[in-house]
Amino acid sequence: MYSHRFKVDIYITRHARERMASRNITESELLELIERGTVKYKDATRFWIAMHVESRQDNLLSIAAVLEDKLVVKTVMHHFEWEDK
Repeated sequence: MYSHRFKVDIYITRHARERMASRNITESELLELIERGTVKYKDATRFWIAMHVESRQDNLLSIAAVLEDKLVVKTVMHHFEWEDK
């Protein structure tokens, strides 16, 4: 899988794949989230991306990721809410 937005390959950890399966999140939904979601950075390489998916009833879908030589999806969440800072 490749991100045109970040111009790198995407690596999905085993943990993230397990969370995708348990939350019925498809690879196409994940890719749409990466390409079109709202990004909030924790620091230069770590961030979250979240997006409401109209066809789902579980609030925002979100990923926690690291961007280095590839985009590493560490986990996938649903019922996500942004923290106020």
